[in-house]
Amino acid sequence: MINQDFDADRCDTDRYSANRCGRGKKGEDQAASALETAGMEIITRNFRSKTGEIDIIARDGETIVFVEVKAWSVYGLEDLRYGIDKKKQNKIIKTAKYFLSENRKYNKMAIRFDVVFVNNSEAFTGSQITHLASAFMERV
Repeated sequence: MINQDFDADRCDTDRYSANRCGRGKKGEDQAASALETAGMEIITRNFRSKTGEIDIIARDGETIVFVEVKAWSVYGLEDLRYGIDKKKQNKIIKTAKYFLSENRKYNKMAIRFDVVFVNNSEAFTGSQITHLASAFMERV
């Protein structure tokens, strides 16, 4: 497993509040756990390149899955389109290409872009996790 831990240092900047980072880290932990429970192998988390970041990279059989995690407590599932617009999708796709160029052993595998939505709203007991497989794809 390639390991890149959650970058707590970025939580100290003005752009990220401690609350937001805490919710994001918790959501990523919950998403990773749900993916493992579903039988996926986590390859790495918080993979970064100059083009962007991918929250979780996992293996689902013979498919490499690039996962964006959205941990929101106020928005609903229908609001995902606001968090994962075309610009965000393109950053994830470029970062995925970089990952594959640096980890050639995965190049012959199929790829998929998923989104895991974690709702930690007080309206729910615990968390509600929704996994959207093949949430978007690269457009040629």
